[in-house]
Amino acid sequence: MGKLDGQVVIVTGASAGIGEAAARMLASEGANVALVARRQERLDQLKKEIEQTGAPALAIAGDVTSPEDRERIVQSTMARFGRIDALVNNAGYGQRGPIEIVPIEAIR
Repeated sequence: MGKLDGQVVIVTGASAGIGEAAARMLASEGANVALVARRQERLDQLKKEIEQTGAPALAIAGDVTSPEDRERIVQSTMARFGRIDALVNNAGYGQRGPIEIVPIEAIR
């Protein structure tokens, strides 16, 4: 029994690095994880590895900069797990430059 048994967590940027490590850790603590990144093949492999430990996982390829993809990610997670308890917003995207001169549209 883990600290996060039954909690539903979306992890963006889950195909590598910090996002992958976070997804593995959350699953090891009993969370149901929705894995999100642009690389479906890598997500499918990670999903398989997590499920082999007995933890439920969902792989969703998507681009978090796309409003349509964000909606699909939420809807897919809700359809599979029935709720969302937390978000690890780890996907790597950014606008280069000093924050005070970056247009708000670029941040959205």
